[in-house]
Amino acid sequence: MSKKDQRSRSHRDEASGVRQPKPPFKEQHQRSPGLESKLDPEPKFRAETYRPAGKLKDKAALITGGDSGIGRAVALMFAREGASVAINYLEVEQSDAEKTRREIEKTGATCCLIPGDLTENGFCERLVDKAVEELGKLDILVSNAAHQERKSDLEEVSDEEIERTFATNIFAYMRLARAAVPRMKPGGAIIATSSETGLFGSEKLPDYSATKGAINAFTKTLAQSLIDKGIRVNAVAPGPVWTPLNPSDAGLEPKDVAKFGKQSPLGRPAQPEELAPAYVFLASNADSSYITGTVLQVLGGETTGG
Repeated sequence: MSKKDQRSRSHRDEASGVRQPKPPFKEQHQRSPGLESKLDPEPKFRAETYRPAGKLKDKAALITGGDSGIGRAVALMFAREGASVAINYLEVEQSDAEKTRREIEKTGATCCLIPGDLTENGFCERLVDKAVEELGKLDILVSNAAHQERKSDLEEVSDEEIERTFATNIFAYMRLARAAVPRMKPGGAIIATSSETGLFGSEKLPDYSATKGAINAFTKTLAQSLIDKGIRVNAVAPGPVWTPLNPSDAGLEPKDVAKFGKQSPLGRPAQPEELAPAYVFLASNADSSYITGTVLQVLGGETTGG
């Protein structure tokens, strides 16, 4: 094969995701919420083939769960597009958050770290206030933090687990939006992270699936109510993504972590860098000014009309 043919094949492979890691992975498990630095292979978040175009120049964004996974990739890509970023995370995730900040600062952008638990009474409101204080304004809210724990049967899902999952995944989204909207101007954007489970359901994730369905419904409802304010509201529904969320799920055995994403039509989980452009698209008025109330599916070959 000539060097030209090799380069051509390399570019085709890169475009189709062939070079992304495929299972089987190493058998592994972490205690929730997990750290990206301990995952093997390390999730890919830098999106080195992505070419920014200043789509978010001078914007200020708050991203929950921004220390790792999808949130980290989104925060970095927002920064590369010209935005200042504040990320929220749990205190035990500080080392991941510090790495995210270092990566963002390499681009010349500002990154503020705001640790705290979204389920604590009043914290969502304080988080929005702190982000505005640090960044000077708020143009984009990304509600991305999530909690999940697989159970083999509904009877195993305790009231405490139900309350934690709903408080993290949907109550926080509603509270963050309620606090953020009065601080946002026309042209602002709110983006939530949904899931394929909110579209298809998931046998072993009844509470998590229910919260993701609620996120979809709330996104559509909020979008309608904010049209007159000029604020767009959308969600991204990913399929399996290689982040700390699943390897730190107490209900997922290490042998199953090793096979994570294999059931996808593409035969692998997405890497966080493959999700981030969807968030840029929905945040950018240059790209999606006529899109609000949409749940954008990034499912790796799965199809649904819902």
